Amino acid sequence: MKHLLITFLALLSASVNSAELVKKSKSGICHDISSSSYERTKNYTAFYSLNDCLSSGGRLPKGSGLKKSNATTYRQSPARYDRSYFGDWADEDRDCMNTRHELLMKQSTSAIDTAGNQCAVYRGRWLDPYTGKTFYEARQVDIDHLVPLRWAWDRGADQWSKAKRVQFANDEVNLFAVQASVNRQKGASGVLEWLPPSKSFHCQYVVRFTRVVKSYGLVLSDYEQQKFRELEEQKCRG
Repeated sequence: MKHLLITFLALLSASVNSAELVKKSKSGICHDISSSSYERTKNYTAFYSLNDCLSSGGRLPKGSGLKKSNATTYRQSPARYDRSYFGDWADEDRDCMNTRHELLMKQSTSAIDTAGNQCAVYRGRWLDPYTGKTFYEARQVDIDHLVPLRWAWDRGADQWSKAKRVQFANDEVNLFAVQASVNRQKGASGVLEWLPPSKSFHCQYVVRFTRVVKSYGLVLSDYEQQKFRELEEQKCRG
């Protein structure tokens, strides 16, 4: 049993590290990806957000310029999130092909195959910007919401009309065809908690994420605003 627990913790640590999450050092300091000591911190406990790390008794690095009381990453909605609040994939032009399949058709870099079914795409050629991999079977890719629906819910989408939430969930500016397993690894993580495996796409990912947030008027905490700026500078400089 002890062996299984150690193995589980090792796998969890590897998974978290690959997503560049928050590291709590042995001395109790919480380092996010903007910390100058992030890469040097090898022995650590991983957290999904800086707020979680601080809540565990961790502390901010000296000179960070932040107060622990201002480090909350988001305003959690008092209303419980439900995916149905954002509707299903829409078929706005009523051609029987919903947003998922419309996007697969548009983002395919080769002719698509509908297998005789004009309402669905089964094969094509999709370059996943998150991994740099190419896929030929539609079942191998998910349509990822760049700004996750649940993440948006806690930053103002809970106050939107149903129509605006459906619009957001089907907005092609906020959608990518990506490897299914990577999309599920990302879950509802925001840009401060998760970045794509392909580092060459980090800058574009951060910039586009920020634009969608601003376009829809999502509300960031002061801490998040500062960290968004720092992350963009870090990933896009030079």
